[in-house]
Amino acid sequence: MMNRTPLILALLLMPMIAYSTDAPPGAALIWTSNDPLIVRARELVIAGQFSEAEALLRQPPAGQASPAVAESLETIRRIRQDYALTPADIVKKLQPSVRDLTATDVERWTKSRELQSRIIDGQVAYFRREPSNLFRFCPDAIGRRITPPSASSEPALIDHLTKVIAEANRTGKAEVMPIAHRVRYTLTIPANTPGAKAGSLVRAWLPYPQEYRQQSDVKLISAGPGKPIVADNGSPHRTLYFESTIQDPAKPATFEAVYSYVSHAYYPTLDDAKAQPLPAEFDPQYLAERSPHIRFSPQLKQTAAEIIGSETNPLAKARKLFHWVDANIAYHAEEEYGIIPAISEHAIKDRRGDCGVQGTLYITLCRAAGVPARWQSGWETRPNGDHNMHDWSEVYVAPWGWLPVDPSYGVKKSDDSAVRDFYFGHQDSYRMIVNLDYGQPLHPAKQSLRSEPTDFQRGEVEVDGRNLYFNEYDYDFSFTQNSGER
Repeated sequence: MMNRTPLILALLLMPMIAYSTDAPPGAALIWTSNDPLIVRARELVIAGQFSEAEALLRQPPAGQASPAVAESLETIRRIRQDYALTPADIVKKLQPSVRDLTATDVERWTKSRELQSRIIDGQVAYFRREPSNLFRFCPDAIGRRITPPSASSEPALIDHLTKVIAEANRTGKAEVMPIAHRVRYTLTIPANTPGAKAGSLVRAWLPYPQEYRQQSDVKLISAGPGKPIVADNGSPHRTLYFESTIQDPAKPATFEAVYSYVSHAYYPTLDDAKAQPLPAEFDPQYLAERSPHIRFSPQLKQTAAEIIGSETNPLAKARKLFHWVDANIAYHAEEEYGIIPAISEHAIKDRRGDCGVQGTLYITLCRAAGVPARWQSGWETRPNGDHNMHDWSEVYVAPWGWLPVDPSYGVKKSDDSAVRDFYFGHQDSYRMIVNLDYGQPLHPAKQSLRSEPTDFQRGEVEVDGRNLYFNEYDYDFSFTQNSGER
């Protein structure tokens, strides 16, 4: 086998394209501030010394009420909430799901990292979404599982992909198999919400679909209370913005929108031999670092160099990186993004992540390898009626332009190579594109730290300038579909 060490070293020594960018970081100030007080608090949090960090941030004198201090304290609170389960709690939670469970099992799975936890002030604290990850990574727990896993939606999806490919080949069109979606989205602030009073101003942002290539015919059917402000098409986060005054805090306050759109599958014909060099005038921001989440660390640069090897074709490079993420970054239920200091570094270190984490790592690897890449996200609406929030990526390769890549859906299990690699450069019909970037200001701008500083899918809300975190309001996404393939 050829020794690649000299080539890898050469790639690492090449000047990396890392133009400065004014793009917002998409992260709370605790992860980005250079203030010595915040830097020290950040070090304490990473070391698990939460109480000491909180005491430091609350000490007088000046600066105690600064945005950075407030955001740091709020982020610590959010981490505590995501890891709120004690060892006794996790045993009690797992007992209905795992046969003959013991505390010794929990201790063993904790040490092996099959059960997600962290140390907070010297105590083990467990991730609130367990046993989601335990049943992904622990063969012992999987073998003793009492509760059956939910039925897979994969067969219906594979059937759809097969039809998309056949229709694109038959017609010669890139946009095929349209699905008409009608969505009802509601955001509800419960009665007697702390801090809410008669006369309180409520501001709410709800997700709204983009008009973007294969997604079209967006129509707002109804909305209330009042008439919302619709963010311009092409906004980084497309929103419906509402303002309302609370009349009676003992009653819930609900914001609702009903809208429709049509989503086609996108299946351009790709051929490595037709790939072209990047135009000289191409916007360099899509090749740049964007700390803290997109950063070309030494480990990441070396990984990118090892993956692409001597490959120079941009389409082939992007494909190699797609295959590497699929093979090496396992999917798991993720923490809230706002409590992750640096998403791509988290992914490459832990070799785990959900769709947004896998997608961010893929974007970072592509940029480090000289392939422009960017974020896209919204909702997935599976052919079997399932739905969920979802993030994916795009890469730019001439002459096709921006191509969708979904590292989370990854390489599919199929005897057909076109189906296997469908999610490299193609997209299914079951999406709602809301975001064309991450971490950008909402329209109009929010006064407080967002519940999700990075993504925007569940909506955002504040009362009298105070953010309501995800556990302080309810949201619901429901939809109907109509297509010619059924």
